[in-house]
Amino acid sequence: MPDTETSSPLLGQIGISRDLACLFGARAIRSLAQGYVVIILPLYLADIGVSASRMGVLFGVCALVNAGLAAGVGVMADRFGRKPFLIGISLMMAIGAAIFALTRSFPVMVAAAAFGTFGYGGGVGVGGGWGPYYPAAQSLVAEQIADHSRTHAFGLLSFFGVIASAAGSMLAALPAFLARHRGVPILESYRGLFMLAAVAGLGMALVVIPVRERPPRRNPHHAAKSAPQAPLSRRFLGLSRPSWRLVSRFMLTNSVNGLAVGMLGPFVVYWFYRRFGVGASALAHLFFLINLAAAIPYLMAGRMTRWLGLVSSVVGTRAISCVLLIGMVLMPTYALAAALYAMRVIVNVLSIPMRQSYLMGVIDPAERATAAGLANLPMQGTQAFSASLAGVLMDHFALALPLVAASALQAVNALLFWIFFRSVRPPEEEFRSFERAARPSAD
Repeated sequence: MPDTETSSPLLGQIGISRDLACLFGARAIRSLAQGYVVIILPLYLADIGVSASRMGVLFGVCALVNAGLAAGVGVMADRFGRKPFLIGISLMMAIGAAIFALTRSFPVMVAAAAFGTFGYGGGVGVGGGWGPYYPAAQSLVAEQIADHSRTHAFGLLSFFGVIASAAGSMLAALPAFLARHRGVPILESYRGLFMLAAVAGLGMALVVIPVRERPPRRNPHHAAKSAPQAPLSRRFLGLSRPSWRLVSRFMLTNSVNGLAVGMLGPFVVYWFYRRFGVGASALAHLFFLINLAAAIPYLMAGRMTRWLGLVSSVVGTRAISCVLLIGMVLMPTYALAAALYAMRVIVNVLSIPMRQSYLMGVIDPAERATAAGLANLPMQGTQAFSASLAGVLMDHFALALPLVAASALQAVNALLFWIFFRSVRPPEEEFRSFERAARPSAD
């Protein structure tokens, strides 16, 4: 728990320490940059003549690099500390974005986007909650908060991220505005926004520097359910045997989800661009509205999981979002497709803080960063494959085929999540179940 003496009066009223506020601030800065990068990156590549197939190569390489980085960060952060890796990834983003803005070579663009960890975003409504930055960030946030407040804290973290992403998405309209009113070439404006992302990376590093990291303390819930914490020599890749049993299930479900995400990601922007002819300005306004609308459900995540439970909430929101995605593809006009897409995002984003909180809850606190990195490793690996495949499908088969496949894959993901985790409760749900059982009957 955070020290109350380190909390500002305003933040202390809602239980947020200054360290947690810094972590929230770093997330907001990254989300601000990602809010417009996710829009302008595929449009910039299309405008300089890059085909969907070559985009798939770029996004695929970025996903593979992110997978390796996320796994490495997760394993090493539990051993050497989370904060140094947050600073390092932030500086990598600054360097990569600057190089991307200055180069005209496609291979160098691929390398810069991959190194900078910004070349494959999670799409609208997620507030930048993706990539190798998050194994360390999620575990460090979880250390700052009690179990009963963890899902609410992750929902609040995503809320701030999405609000910042909404502001960032409006910056994607700046190139069209400057071209129309100032005569600035639109490609130059795009490159200027990539340089702004480099500045954001530096800002993230500066915000994280004041954070005080404490050694993780073992949760009594895990101590009671397993043998005493195994020494490092008895763990494999930093995880004990009980943790591996859980993480292996996450790896399988996430690998299916990665196939779906790879089919979506920036290709949704490309689909709108090719299907209805809408440009960055229209998409910027759409993404701004979606981000604002998606922010509110994040604040409901904690309350919803107390009512339904974490696993049921994740499965239900994912199933509804699959149906809405199929409906979007079938819409004949941009307005109808945009409306269904907005509804789909609003429902789907609810599962993000729920899944993050659930993983942090069922894993030993000393192994959280490792678990987060390894659990997402297959997802980012399968993203690389499906992103490359999606570009080929769009170029040579049907423009909407990747989106249809993504809906089916996420339905499979929801089913697997239910099968694997319906009987595995995080500590706060077991505590509530114990309270209900101990409560005297009305008789």
